[in-house]
Amino acid sequence: MSAVKRLVQFFAVPDDPDLVQAQARAFSRQVPLMYGMLLVNSIVLAATHSDAPDALRLYVPGVLAAICVARITMWWRSRDAGISVEKARWLLNSTVWAAGILGIGFSTWALSLYPYGGPYAQSHIAFYMGITSIGCVFCLMHLRGAAMMVALCVMVPFTAFFVVTGNPIYGALAFNLVLVVAALMTILLNNYRDFSDLVASRAEMARKQAETQRLSDENYRLANVDSLTGLPNRRSFDRQLRLALEQAEAEQRQIAVARLDLDSFKSVNEIFGQITGDLVLEEVARRINRLRQPSTFVARLGSNNFALILSANTDRDTLQACGDVLTAAMRPSFEMPLGTVHLTASAGLAASRPGDTADTLFDRADYVTWVAKHEARGRALVFTDRDAENLSRVRRMEHALLTADLDKEIHILLQPQFDIALNRTTGFEVLARWRSPILGDVSPVEFIPLAERMGVISKITQAVLRKALSVSARLPKTVRLSVNLSAQDLGSTTAMEAIAKLVQEAGKPCRIDFEITETAVMGDIARAHEGLLALLALGSRIALDDFGTGHSSLTHVQKLPLDRIKVDRSFVNEVTSDPTSRAIIKTTLDLCRNLGISCVFEGIETEQQLDALLGLGGTVMQGYLFGRPMSEDKAVEHLKGEGAGWQNRRQQLFGAAS
Repeated sequence: MSAVKRLVQFFAVPDDPDLVQAQARAFSRQVPLMYGMLLVNSIVLAATHSDAPDALRLYVPGVLAAICVARITMWWRSRDAGISVEKARWLLNSTVWAAGILGIGFSTWALSLYPYGGPYAQSHIAFYMGITSIGCVFCLMHLRGAAMMVALCVMVPFTAFFVVTGNPIYGALAFNLVLVVAALMTILLNNYRDFSDLVASRAEMARKQAETQRLSDENYRLANVDSLTGLPNRRSFDRQLRLALEQAEAEQRQIAVARLDLDSFKSVNEIFGQITGDLVLEEVARRINRLRQPSTFVARLGSNNFALILSANTDRDTLQACGDVLTAAMRPSFEMPLGTVHLTASAGLAASRPGDTADTLFDRADYVTWVAKHEARGRALVFTDRDAENLSRVRRMEHALLTADLDKEIHILLQPQFDIALNRTTGFEVLARWRSPILGDVSPVEFIPLAERMGVISKITQAVLRKALSVSARLPKTVRLSVNLSAQDLGSTTAMEAIAKLVQEAGKPCRIDFEITETAVMGDIARAHEGLLALLALGSRIALDDFGTGHSSLTHVQKLPLDRIKVDRSFVNEVTSDPTSRAIIKTTLDLCRNLGISCVFEGIETEQQLDALLGLGGTVMQGYLFGRPMSEDKAVEHLKGEGAGWQNRRQQLFGAAS
């Protein structure tokens, strides 16, 4: 960098905005002191030179004083209004130039008074210039360029003038003042550097604090706000529910919780992709927000679940109307870039009761939402006393299930699968039953869905499999047993490894088949395929249960390693009266023959259904007509009793030969 550039940079206002504002703030506090000292000293100097012309004694100092007053006013107003970076930069630049102009102006004026006084008056001029310049330099200590400008504009003419007078005393005085100002400027420059470093340090600290605060705010947002919809999340909802319930109890009033659950939302992600699914969730949040009252708190609990806290009008009719409005708002189609999405939503609402906690209130809303999804899909239900009784039973069942010794409490029944072509029972479906020492016999219709909700269904599956393996070892070698796998089994690598280990430890030959449903493999068909292949390698066979009731059945038939398809009882029920059901069954039989896999018909209860299926080509049957679920001992007796062949068996069943 050239000397000229360094010189210009020395006098220029720095580029650092933090330093510029700090200089402006510091100098604004010293402006009145500097200009006040300058004005007072100038007035006193003018008063001691009464012999000078009016132009030098009055008019010139008056003009300089007016400039000083204008500068004071400008800085004072700027300080009251707050100083921006641009304003501060302009004020500092103007101060550097003003320092040079005023320094030259006051120095020229003071020296011009020299001829009009005696030795004392002349000494006063020297004293005035020295002490005033030192005072101004001190006041300008935060403005390096302005301070240096004052020192140069005063000391150069001062020294030159008094040296030229030839008076050795004045010359010595000028020399001494130059030394003092030089030392003063050295100290000032050091202080300015320290000031700059301090400002930089504070600015850096402020930036770090701002970044820390930003991260803290972002962490708070992430911890309390759903990033997709912008709604409060589960953490915020739990906190707000506790506060709202405490306030309601203090005011002796009710609040209510509403749960909204989108039905079959997984299909949106599977058909359109997750991006479209996210867009749908954002639109759901907007629809809810458009409907809510200002006092209503709305949150997204996760996935496709939303919740509301209602603080007013919590009577049953109002809650039902609120739920109806919410569910109706979800029925209009969602117009997305990849296509039109149609959804329904089920809602459950529950009003608070005396002594409620946040958990109990939410639990009631959650339960009645679950009831709505299973019994009134796409509609809203309000929690009633009947629901309270059912919920109490469910909670007792949950506790019993969590504390149950499943290997002792779970037992199995066997339902036969009869092959007409072979004239014998070729297998049994293994059905789980639970006999709780607390609750007694619990229907699988109740405890199986509950176990799936609680995440303990895999433990039940393994308990059933252990018993099935034990029974299989005591049955004829030609008989196979079928065990059902749940979605949680297929979706868990740990569960599938445990199941495979049980089968492997039982030894060969393996006579266990596994039945899966289409909905069970929808979550991750690739993982399900991998787990089923491991079971196949051990000698098991795979059957697709409830065929025709799920989604994309042919896709699952194509992608899964199947040995058997089980046609759902809903088709069998109508096979004698509905041509469409017969056509579907016939097509399924043709499909199985072409693929080289067997086909089982479930739910056969009448001779007419059996004849219709035989006429279509069916051979493997399961239903009450061939045997109800039975114990192991009954199964053994059942097998012994069919040795006479199918015709005699049919006569025993129906009372006449075919």
